[in-house]
Amino acid sequence: MSGSDAPHIPLPVLAELLRELPPSCGPVRLVAVDGHAGSGKTTFAGRLAAGLGGAPVLHLDDLASHDAYFDWTGRLDEQVLTPLSRGRTAHYTRYDWTRAAFPRGEHASTPLPPAPVILVEGVGAGRHALRPYLSRLLWMDMAPQDAWRRGRMRDGAELAEFWDSWTRSENRHFAEDPSYSSANYLVRQGELGFEVRVGPAGDR
Repeated sequence: MSGSDAPHIPLPVLAELLRELPPSCGPVRLVAVDGHAGSGKTTFAGRLAAGLGGAPVLHLDDLASHDAYFDWTGRLDEQVLTPLSRGRTAHYTRYDWTRAAFPRGEHASTPLPPAPVILVEGVGAGRHALRPYLSRLLWMDMAPQDAWRRGRMRDGAELAEFWDSWTRSENRHFAEDPSYSSANYLVRQGELGFEVRVGPAGDR
């Protein structure tokens, strides 16, 4: 049973389920939070991280760039997945969206220790190339038009041109590499907060 007919899973129960999973990337249980831009991924990931006792959250916006919104797989593999899979602390460089550049220098990298659970949050977090490293994939179950409208309202008119470009790229990405059907859990925003249910791929 999945989707709207499935029973709601409280966040503390979900956190415990994730803790009990076998590691998927070295000693780490890597959990992806995917969905359309503006669907609440960052907020939900923060809530789930708190429920996990302060689990680290890797934001894929830090690895993307203006040049190629979804061309971050190589950076993720080299800077994050490879060291974590070997039980080592990862070090990744965070893109500066204001200066439109990756910073350089000895203090430019951000450490990411191999915690028991690490959340990877961002559009495309459940892409095919990343799934072999994932313990579970969560999908923010919000229609793209609703999510994008929220995002545009959040960012204001000055970023309207960026959003036009982004939505075209996001449409192409999910047409070529969809995540929804591989989601173990669906996350929806209800009147009382986030509601989590078993997704299309089941809890396996």
